[in-house]
Amino acid sequence: MQRVAIVTGGTRGIGGAIALGLKAAGYRVASVYADNDTAAQAFHEHSGIPVFRWDVSDYEACERGVAQVEAQLGPVDVLVNNAGITRDGMLHKMTLAQWQAVINTNLNSVFNMSRQVINGMRERGFGRIVNISSINAQKGQLGQTNYSAAKAGEIGFSKALALENANKGITVNVICPGYIATDMVKSMKPEVVSSMILPQIPVGRLGTPEEIARCVCFLVADEASFITGATISANGGQYLA
Repeated sequence: MQRVAIVTGGTRGIGGAIALGLKAAGYRVASVYADNDTAAQAFHEHSGIPVFRWDVSDYEACERGVAQVEAQLGPVDVLVNNAGITRDGMLHKMTLAQWQAVINTNLNSVFNMSRQVINGMRERGFGRIVNISSINAQKGQLGQTNYSAAKAGEIGFSKALALENANKGITVNVICPGYIATDMVKSMKPEVVSSMILPQIPVGRLGTPEEIARCVCFLVADEASFITGATISANGGQYLA
């Protein structure tokens, strides 16, 4: 029987690549998105992966959404918490709205989604949760106190949840990507990428979404049951944690 996987932020960029990678590996995948119906529909038509729209920062929306996925695809065995936003600004200029938006979407969502699936995973004696954090959780970043705090919080959350469920056949791990060639990075001026970003990366290039997807597929495999509470740094050597 195919295992069922949910990927949040799962129709574009890293999340889209993860969803495609999991489908290719034989999983039944549900991709969750927040608001871009056009992109989500295009992803669905291209991939055949069903898409579901809800706000992962809203606990009750997650409750309803996961129930809908399970009714359509079956019990959730794999959860990839990938959804995230940025609202950058130096702390002395940051608004409460900027802070709360990032904490709610990037960190509270990890609780909101994990809470919906953890009991079923415990009852069935199997589960895989992978949280997509960031290099900036490990090293910090100017103008991203909100983002760095949220992404660092994911690491602590994952370690604690891994300990709580290690004897239930459930693993919880983190991936911290560095600079990945997503639309957001590719929208930057080429001279900024070449002069300010690439010199920081020892391998001399941006990562690809597919490389992050391969990390996820490795961690969620049945054979990866001895790896839990771990953080994989996929950053081309930019930061060695």
